[in-house]
Amino acid sequence: MRVLVVNGPNLNRLGRRDPAQYGSRTLADIEAAVSARASERGVEVSFFQSNHEGSIIDYLQAECEAADGIVINPGALTHYGLSLRDALADTGLPIIEVHLSNIHAREEFRSVSVIAPIARGQIAGQGWKGYLSALDLIVDSLKESR
Repeated sequence: MRVLVVNGPNLNRLGRRDPAQYGSRTLADIEAAVSARASERGVEVSFFQSNHEGSIIDYLQAECEAADGIVINPGALTHYGLSLRDALADTGLPIIEVHLSNIHAREEFRSVSVIAPIARGQIAGQGWKGYLSALDLIVDSLKESR
C-alpha cells in the first residue's frame, strides 16, 4: 500500500512560520513522524511539497497510478485551488485533507474548503499529530475496502 503525502504553499516554512499557529515542528520533522507511523503500519509513503499549484498537479498526475490514497494539506489552495481539486478528483483515489490549525476557528475565508467535498474526511486543529491521524484514517479505510 502506498500513500502520497502532499503539502501545498508555505508548508516548507513550518517551524519558522507563525509557530503560535502552526507549531514549532518543521515539515521534515512531520515527515519523519509520518514515515515512522507508516513503517509501523507496513505502508509506503511518498512526500511532496510545492508552493506552486501546477507542480502539485503534475506530481499527482505522475504518481497517482502507483498510489492507493492521498493525504493532503493544500495550505491556502484549500480555499481557491479549483484546478488542484479537479486533479485530486481525477486521481480516483481516497483523499484525507489535513490542516495543522483549526481552519473553522480562524478567519471566515479559511473555513471554506474546495477540497472537502471530494475528500473522505478532513482533520483540522490537531497540529502535526493530525498527519498521523490522517495516515491512520486513510490506511484503515483502504484496508476495510479490500
